[in-house]
Formats: sequence, C-alpha cells, structure tokens
Amino acid sequence: MQTRDELYAAQKEASEREDLILFINTCFAATGQTEYYSSRSCGQVSIDFLHRYVLANYRTVYRRVLAAGVNDFNRARMVLNLLAAGAPTDKAGRDEEGKLLSATLRGLPANRVFALFARLRKAKINNRRSRAVVRDYLRWRSNPAFDAVKYRTKVRVAARHAHLDLGREIGHFLFRLKDQKHFETPLFDSFLRAHYSKQAVYELPYSVAEGFASRHEIPRLEFLRKIEPQMTHAEKQRMQSTAERVGIEKPISDMSRTPLTKLATYVIGLPIEQRRNRVAELHDALNAAAEKALRKRPLNIGKVAAVLDRSRSTWGSRERRRRPLAVAVAVHYLLAASANEMRSFWSPSRIDDSTAVAAHDHVLLVEAGGQTDLGSPLLAAIEWQPDNIIIVSDGYENAPADAVAQIVHAYRKRLSRTHPIAFIHANPVFDPDHFSPKPLGGSLTTIGLRDAEDLGASLGFAKFASGEASQTQLETYLGKLSADLIGDSHV
Repeated sequence: MQTRDELYAAQKEASEREDLILFINTCFAATGQTEYYSSRSCGQVSIDFLHRYVLANYRTVYRRVLAAGVNDFNRARMVLNLLAAGAPTDKAGRDEEGKLLSATLRGLPANRVFALFARLRKAKINNRRSRAVVRDYLRWRSNPAFDAVKYRTKVRVAARHAHLDLGREIGHFLFRLKDQKHFETPLFDSFLRAHYSKQAVYELPYSVAEGFASRHEIPRLEFLRKIEPQMTHAEKQRMQSTAERVGIEKPISDMSRTPLTKLATYVIGLPIEQRRNRVAELHDALNAAAEKALRKRPLNIGKVAAVLDRSRSTWGSRERRRRPLAVAVAVHYLLAASANEMRSFWSPSRIDDSTAVAAHDHVLLVEAGGQTDLGSPLLAAIEWQPDNIIIVSDGYENAPADAVAQIVHAYRKRLSRTHPIAFIHANPVFDPDHFSPKPLGGSLTTIGLRDAEDLGASLGFAKFASGEASQTQLETYLGKLSADLIGDSHV
C-alpha cells in the first residue's frame, strides 16, 4: 500500500508529465493564427502562457522540445524566449542549449529567422549570447549578398543591434546606399540601378522587384511574365491562380519539390473542375510526395484505418484556408503509401454521404461541408477490423456530440479482447480554451499534428500522452532527439 508521500509523488509526477505533453502537443498544432472556432488574440494568450510556464519550470525539457519536430512558429518563439532568459548556469546545459539554438535556426526558413532577429531588437534582448547567435547565423548563410537584398531592412536591424561587421560592400549597401554610385557585387548594383532602370528590376528577387515595379508603374501582366526566372519554387506555386486570373501563362512549378501537406493545400485550393481535369496528374504527385516523406521518416503502422473529418469547420479560417482538410487528405496519402492495408472513412458531408475510400482512390476530389458526424465513419472503420485507427479532426463533434468517446469506451470494454484496436486522435488545430488541441473525450489519446509528414514524430509522443510512460522516460526520449539533432547539424 502506498504511503501518503508516495501517493503525492506519483500524483506530482503524473501532473508534471501532463503539463509537458500539453505543451508538446501545442507546439505541434498551434500557429498563433485565427482558427475556425477561435480568434488570434485568444490563441496568442494561451500559447504565450504555456511557453512562459514550461520555460520557468522545466527549462531542460523546454529547450529539448526544439528537437521534437514541432512547427516553425513555436520553434522561433522558443529561440526568442531562451535568448531572453539568458544562458543556463551549468556548462553542460549551456553547451547543449547553444547547439540546439544553432541547429534550430539553420532549420528555420530565412524569413522567419530574420523576423526573429528583428523581434530581439524590439524586445531589447542584446546579451552577449544573442549577439553571438546572430553573428554565427549570418556567417553560416551561403549567400549574404542575396540575404542583404531580399531581407535588407531586417538584416540591417540585426547587424546594428548585434554590432556586427559585415564587410565594406555589404555595410555600404545596408547603411550608406544613397552615397553609392556603383557596387562590385552584381546584385547590389542591380538594386541600385533598379531605382531608375526598368530592366534592372528583373535582375532582383521577385519580392524586391515587386516594389520597384510599382514605382516604375510597370503593368502587372508584363511584370509577371518577365520576372518568372527570378521566382522561387514557392513563389511560382503561389502565382498559379494569379496567372490564370490575369490571363498569362502559368509559371512552371515542379510539384515533385513540394512537401506533402503543402501540396495537398495547393491541390485542395484548386477549383473542383480543375481538380477533375488534372486528377491523374495531381493524384500521382500526391502519391510521390507521400513516398518521398516516408523515405525521410518511415512509418510502420500495420493494417490501418483513417477516420477523416470533412465537415464545414475543416475549411479553416481566413488565415488558414482549407488547412485541416488538407492535412486530412495528406494523411490519407501518407498512410496509403506506408501501410500494407489501408482505408479511409470520411465523415458524411452535404455533397457526398459515402464514407469508405480505398487507398488508391482520388481523395483529392473531396469537398467539405455540413456538421461533424465522426461516429458513423468510426463504426465503419471498426467493422473493417484494422490494427490501428487514426482519427484526424479538430475535436469538435456535434452530430451527435461525444459519439467517438462513447464508441471507443464501449469497444474497449466489450470487444477489444477478440480484436484489440489502437485508437489515436491526431488534431491539427489548437484550441485556446483547452490550452492544447481539443480532445475527443477522455477515452482516446489526442496528439497535436503539424503536417501529415510529421505523423511519425507526433505518434512518438502518443505513449507519453496516454500515460503509458513516465516523465523520466519522456525526458530521456527528448534527450535522445536533441542529441540526434545536434549530431546531424554538425556533421
């Protein structure tokens, strides 16, 4: 029989583990943007509280979550908070944290890193470590001239704030541009000439050239046609719909370079007629993206059923258009490419009441609408008798409410002995009222999900979320992930 002290220690350990899992799930799903059921301001308050709480009470875990595969928004926020907090007092902690910060910054998109450096200045964070982090990152960048042009204002702010010497040419470009008549660096010279030469505009990065095109009053049609060689892959993909609207040839975009969930978001955003006309091409591209994701992070999950939500709320918000639906579509393709046997079971919609979908079917034609009935597809999935059922939903269920929790509870109590099934709820949407992705009741484990290709990373935390593993095991697991990230980044 447990003593009072032992019982208290066990409850304390369980409470701390729940706090950490709450935070990790949030870091997978939360983006600080408006969601279908919640506002940006509410989300920001909840996210900020969680970050401050975990940093203050579990700093080692906080920094190691940087290696857990969480989303870019939360990784950038964690870097900012760690730099603001100053270096750890112990040498081992300082060394680990410094390497994690360096590896994290190198893995983030450049625009997000430079925005982070601007926030350092705004928050008046200017300790020796933060200056060293900025200096080392700028030295690591392979094309400083390109960065100085594309992110000119932010690089200038970072250099001034961290007291950096970037060299004579870059220094003059950033701080004394009006005094210069010529630069040795071709890109700097193009920027200088673009103030009076229309031709020089087309030698600049697309985002910079747009401003000069407006200044020179270059017609939009002409500008888009001539600037295409300077566009990045992502910019070309974003310009597909614009090109069609203004009546020019679409930029050639290589879909094989697009990650699975981003590709699914692009495909779901196309008009339904265009999806139907290009169904074979888009279906093959999604399959190829899923296989590419699995080569990077294999997923062995056996016979699996996916219960996928396509209710009205999966259209997302104005800031996250179609995001939940795109994640569900991407999960279908990922599981179809990874599992020996796989079927998807969709919630009914006003457009289509059918639920069961085979692995090879054209899921990209799915349309969202109506209320959220997850009970019907879940019962159909159980009848198929898979080894695992993964439910992808924002956690809001209203037709009827609480059906999933009751079905899972009844199955485990009465039928699991004959055929055990593992149930997991993957939620790509943050709910500020719960300080986490909203669960589908207490009967099944909920994990946060960033992109479909991160499903393996999220599933790695499922045993901790369900209480099957201790806080010590969680910290050990995060320590291994951190060691792997640090090792890979210094190879």
